[in-house]
Amino acid sequence: MPVDSQGRFGPRQEVIGRSAMVETPSQEAPRRRFDPLTAVAVVFFLMAVAFAAAPAINAGPATLAGLMLLVGLAGVACLGLFVLRSTLEPPSEAEPGADRLVEALSEPAALAGVDGRIHACNGPWRDLFGDAPRLPKGGTSASSLFSALGAARRGETAHATLRAGGHDHAADITPVGPRRFLVRLRPAAPEPLALPAAALEVLTAAATAKAPPPKVLDAFAAASPFGAALLEGEDPFNAVIVEANPALAAMAGQVERGRAFGDLIESQARQDAAQRLAQGAEGALEVRLARDPAKIAHLYLTRAGGRWVAYLVDVSEQKQMELQLAQSQKMQAIGQLAGGVAHDFNNLLTAILMQLDSLAARHPVGDPSYEGLNEIRQTSNRAADLVRKLLAFSRKQTVQREILELGELISEFEVLLRRVLSEDVTVETEYGRDLPHVRVDRGQLETAVMNLAVNARDAVRAHGGSTVRIRTARVTEAKAAQLGYAGAKGDQALIEVSDDGPGIPADVMDKIFDPFFTTKPVGEGTGLGLATVYGIVKQSDGWISVASKPGEGAAFRIFLPVHLAPAAAAPAAPLAKAKPQARDLSGAGRILFVEDEDAVRGIAARLLRARGYEVIDAASGEEALELAELHAGEIDLMISDVVMPGMQGPDLLKQAREYLAGAPVMFISGYAEAEFSNLLEGETNISFLPKPIDIKTLAERVKQELQKAA
Repeated sequence: MPVDSQGRFGPRQEVIGRSAMVETPSQEAPRRRFDPLTAVAVVFFLMAVAFAAAPAINAGPATLAGLMLLVGLAGVACLGLFVLRSTLEPPSEAEPGADRLVEALSEPAALAGVDGRIHACNGPWRDLFGDAPRLPKGGTSASSLFSALGAARRGETAHATLRAGGHDHAADITPVGPRRFLVRLRPAAPEPLALPAAALEVLTAAATAKAPPPKVLDAFAAASPFGAALLEGEDPFNAVIVEANPALAAMAGQVERGRAFGDLIESQARQDAAQRLAQGAEGALEVRLARDPAKIAHLYLTRAGGRWVAYLVDVSEQKQMELQLAQSQKMQAIGQLAGGVAHDFNNLLTAILMQLDSLAARHPVGDPSYEGLNEIRQTSNRAADLVRKLLAFSRKQTVQREILELGELISEFEVLLRRVLSEDVTVETEYGRDLPHVRVDRGQLETAVMNLAVNARDAVRAHGGSTVRIRTARVTEAKAAQLGYAGAKGDQALIEVSDDGPGIPADVMDKIFDPFFTTKPVGEGTGLGLATVYGIVKQSDGWISVASKPGEGAAFRIFLPVHLAPAAAAPAAPLAKAKPQARDLSGAGRILFVEDEDAVRGIAARLLRARGYEVIDAASGEEALELAELHAGEIDLMISDVVMPGMQGPDLLKQAREYLAGAPVMFISGYAEAEFSNLLEGETNISFLPKPIDIKTLAERVKQELQKAA
């Protein structure tokens, strides 16, 4: 039995080892051998010591130098005799059982001492290393052998590399007794089993063989809620259907075995998907179904052997939500753009209208320039109306809400509506029962209904219709959801404007509320009618929906929240208010006018001065604050723009209030009052005047504010 990898012996070798290491009492101690060379060395060593001691003896041992020399020589003599004694010891001989121990091992093995001298070895060792008396220490094996012997002396099993016959051999070195080590070479790794070429070919073919193509859909695909089909063919769109699950039949219609899979997909979508697949596209391929092109699905294709597995997932609702979100974001972005453009345009219109007032005072009726100035004014008013529509769309128009009864509002407006619509168009009105009150801006709501009625008139006249219907009603939350307002909360007030025209094409349905989009001929529409309606309804906290089918007309439904009047409260007794001392209420007073637009500030200040007012003008909020501090208690009215570079109008008011001494403040802006009203919490004696304005309107409001403050 060979020694194991940890250097432990089997039972037989362990017995042999113990017998080899234990000396029996009957064995005699080895005799010392006489070596002539050693005897000569001892004689010469003693003579050298004697000759070295002679000078010290002659000088006298009583001297310090002589005494030290004699002591040193005595030490050297003792050391030399100890060394010479060790050399006279007999050489180590192998224990009686050492030969039997190593001969019992099948691998090359030897017993060696700490100096590398070999005491016993077996036949395989001699075949490999010959009759060398020591372990090989040359080449790269020297360092590893030295380290291994050191580890073995500490009782550890060490490993070394021995070189013989031009090859390195791994060896294990194990301590087996005092200053004795067993050195064994590890057996070489077995050579791989050589197989015939035919057997290797069979094994290679088995390892690289592909799984056979599936014959049926797996249980997961067959029971999945999305469409799945197993296809036979190289091209998935020309491949025939081998098997399909019920979900695919419910999505794409009748799916029979042997039908081409591409027939289930709309032709253009099939061509696009095939092109993307040929280009190496990965993931889902977006397709439309031939049964219903409005349905959108994601197609996933997987190659399995010589067949394809196709999965169709219906994403129509997801796409619809994505389109609605994109539409909402687009309308919001356009609204912000339109509001910004309208604000800047209002400043320009204000400057134009005030300059016209200045010129009209110098060119009255009968002047050759009067007619031209009048044309400019009319054009400016048309531009101002266009700006109001942009502000209505962007929901930044100034709103003056009031509580109105829905039926009364529409009945009063119906008279004007019949005059606007042509005589060949019939207007039918239907008033429901228990009509609610609504809190809206009357002018805005009339504009919205007028725009819808005019659009309906144009539709029926151009395509052979004859009737425009206006219906009002009070609807419940559930009824509002059925009519297109899924997010309704509580009862809603309904205003429906419908016609019997051709209806709205499906391809333009998602664009009808976009500003400047129109289907009318060039020159017959601005494209802001429905966009204005959309902005007015949203600014009134309402909702608008459209229902239309080709050939059956269209119906626009406006939903407004029902206004519930709060419980009446007892009126509080008015507090006596001390009136401040007025300076001059007949066109006199000191006004702080703050406006960053130079054209507006210059002409307004000049025209107000011409009407008797003292005007202190400032181009920024910071400059106005300094002037207010300089004229503290002397300002009768402050007129300020809202949006300015640096300090805004509301911020100016909060910081300048202590210098105004209760004087009224009037804000003028192209934006709606609602845009900044939250910034004026806690402020009183404030009014608002929307741009564009002319000097007549401005002068009247200035006089009113000064009179109220008197």
